[in-house]
Amino acid sequence: MAWWLWMVLGFLLLIAEMVTPGLFLLFFGVAGMVVGLLKLLGVTGPVWMEWVLFSGIAVVSLLLFRKPLLARVKQRSGEDVDRLEAEAAVAMEDIAPEKVGRVELRGSPWSARNVGASDITRGQRCRVEHVDGLMLRVRAD
Repeated sequence: MAWWLWMVLGFLLLIAEMVTPGLFLLFFGVAGMVVGLLKLLGVTGPVWMEWVLFSGIAVVSLLLFRKPLLARVKQRSGEDVDRLEAEAAVAMEDIAPEKVGRVELRGSPWSARNVGASDITRGQRCRVEHVDGLMLRVRAD
C-alpha cells in the first residue's frame, strides 16, 4: 500500500475517534500514521509486513496506553463537577428528607436528593454536599 494511503487511513481513524467514545480508534489511527511514515522511509518491507506492523503497533499501544489515558480523561472531567460541592443552590420545589426534587444551581436546574433531616421548602437555600453523576446531594442551609 502507498505511504499516503496509510496516512489517510490513520487520519480517518483519528477523525472517527472524535465522534465515538472509548479511546479505541485513536490507537489504530496512530498506528496507521506510523506505518505510513515507516513506508515513506522505506523500512516496512512487503505489504503483509505493513499489516503486521499496523496490527502490532495498534494492539500494543492500545494495551499499554488506553487505561492510563481513560483515567486521565475521567479525572479531568470530574474536576469541574467536584467544584459544585459546598455551593449554595435554591430549591425549585419542596423536598422532604431522603426524597428527590429539583434545585437551581448556577442558573441550571438539577435533580437533588435531600440528605438532611429537615424539609427543604421551595425557594430555600441549600448546600451541595456531594455530586453523584447528575444527582446533587443537598442539605438545608
